[in-house]
Amino acid sequence: MLKIVLILSAIYLVAIGAGLMFFPLKFGVGAVPEDASPELLALMRLLGGPFLGIAVLNWLTRNAEPSMARNAVIIANIVGFGAVAANDVHGVLTGEAREIAKVFLVAHAGFTAAFVGVWFRMRRRRNGA
Repeated sequence: MLKIVLILSAIYLVAIGAGLMFFPLKFGVGAVPEDASPELLALMRLLGGPFLGIAVLNWLTRNAEPSMARNAVIIANIVGFGAVAANDVHGVLTGEAREIAKVFLVAHAGFTAAFVGVWFRMRRRRNGA
């Protein structure tokens, strides 16, 4: 299960990172003005880089043996996807987010739940339950 979650999250994060870096106006449609300043576009492109880095980390971890490092990757994904899902919830509930935020909310909450589920299953197995 962990391998599947890591692969799917890597693919998702590559898509988000590439969208931010290479198509910032299309990616930000409805939130970014068509006449966005070069500084705003540069900021969006800058934010795409960490998404690509985390995607590579998840991809390279997909076959890793149980270890503290693999646990750190799982926990980091829980925190990252959980924080973004919480932001999506806030945006959707307050009406501050774009309509597509509802789709992103489902994706981010889904990845959070998947990583949490994997984490608890691994802990249960490790504790012999």
